[in-house]
Amino acid sequence: MTRPRGSSLLLLTILVALVASTDPDKNKINEWRELKTIGASNANVKQCLWFAVREYNEESADKYLFQVVKIVQVKMQVTDRLEYHIDVELARSNCRKLSNNNENCSIQENFKLEKKVMCSFLVGALPWNGEFTVMKKECADA
Repeated sequence: MTRPRGSSLLLLTILVALVASTDPDKNKINEWRELKTIGASNANVKQCLWFAVREYNEESADKYLFQVVKIVQVKMQVTDRLEYHIDVELARSNCRKLSNNNENCSIQENFKLEKKVMCSFLVGALPWNGEFTVMKKECADA
């Protein structure tokens, strides 16, 4: 059984009108994609930052490890995972990469060896699974 063409067009017009008249402010799906500022003391932020700095140190050609000096800003966004946008200042420590004693490191005080970098990390996390991925990293000398 076929419908008259006019009925199909009327139904399509009503459907388009309903979709077009939807109030976007009431659409809650967009809220979970918003970047929201969060505190640096958040446990997930600490895990993400530890992971990002560890990866930075592994990829760096520097002979010394870098440590966090200052967390400038942290924002979080929910997508298919938790995405943390972390802006941070790192500084060269007095610990060499090959050393096994990396827990007592301090910021390099020898002015010839001092170095600071500003980094922006985007870390994707599924912390309940222990999964962390540095999705983007941009660093420049400070």
